[in-house]
Amino acid sequence: MSARTRELIRHAADLKPDTPWSDTIWAWTPEESLVDHQTKARLCVATLLPFKDKKPDWDGFTRSIAWMRDSAAHYGVEVAFVLNADTGYIFDLSLDEYREVLKRFRDAFPDQRFLAGVTGPDAGATEFKAERYLPMLEAVQQYDNCEAMLMTSRTLNVLAPERRRDAYFQIAEHLTVPGIVHALEPSFVPWATPYEPWLLHELAQHPKFVGGKISTLDEPHFLYWAAMCKGLNLDFAPHSGDDFGICTAIRLGLPLLIGAGVSACPLICAARDMWLDDSCAAKTHSAGLGDGFDTRVYKLFEAIQSFEDLVFRLDERMSASAYKHSTAHVLHALGLIASPEAHPNCKDLRGSDEATRMAEAMRRPLRMAQRLEVPDFPSNS
Repeated sequence: MSARTRELIRHAADLKPDTPWSDTIWAWTPEESLVDHQTKARLCVATLLPFKDKKPDWDGFTRSIAWMRDSAAHYGVEVAFVLNADTGYIFDLSLDEYREVLKRFRDAFPDQRFLAGVTGPDAGATEFKAERYLPMLEAVQQYDNCEAMLMTSRTLNVLAPERRRDAYFQIAEHLTVPGIVHALEPSFVPWATPYEPWLLHELAQHPKFVGGKISTLDEPHFLYWAAMCKGLNLDFAPHSGDDFGICTAIRLGLPLLIGAGVSACPLICAARDMWLDDSCAAKTHSAGLGDGFDTRVYKLFEAIQSFEDLVFRLDERMSASAYKHSTAHVLHALGLIASPEAHPNCKDLRGSDEATRMAEAMRRPLRMAQRLEVPDFPSNS
């Protein structure tokens, strides 16, 4: 029976823990019905911690953040910096290194909001324990003006929906800052799975969770989340973590929580502003149309997508996890960091020709940036 002829769930009370998205109205809601030309949502950039001679390049770390802050300020985009997998290759960092990332960031940018990825290392473990999350959570919560992003772990992800909800709630008991839940995509960790609609609704109702991040390659879960949150008027912000679908979030007026902001921040900020109607108070650079928007943004969308499709390209294992190494090559080409090295323990690396591949990937974005007079791309550093 097709979706058009069967009865679809549209009320939260009808959801069960095992309800698939395909049985809900939100899985069949077209993007066109969610388009928003009035909201300039925030950009959360999963910041890169570069390395040189196997040590963190702290100067490059702060220089690249300052570059992104300048782009956001130019286009009036709210920006927050995500200190998680991109920042320090979170599964490779020691707890002391993680604490140093947080301290260095706060010392350099005392008033800047950040989101910190928090996980529970569970290598070799067979059952979930909330206390594994506490050391990283405690390190984060000594700072003000921040949010904690609860990244999934293998033992958390394997739980059935009701037990998975209870596990998140256990961690939330220790939250003293706003929480973001993170449905990690299988293109980066093969055991990860997205949330069922019942689980998303349960998490969205928790008072300590203000939003969530979702990105998947094979099914438009971000659209499902957006449709459910709008349809049920949930006080919960879906953040697109899909670097293959940046422009969808811009078209929907919803937040982005992505690694792509590191390499393409000026382009993304420009697109955020161009998509808004001229009548919108949040618009920074008018198209001179009164109540329309700058349709050249569609070509900018294409340039962003072509760029990020190469940065986040899949390898022979169908994994995009080496994108951090590609990002380092882009920042190096822009003159923002001293070396394209990755974390010395990182095994997700690109080949020896990556500098050439990223130079090719940047040709179209650079051309669009020049045509649209987007500042800081390439960097003026």
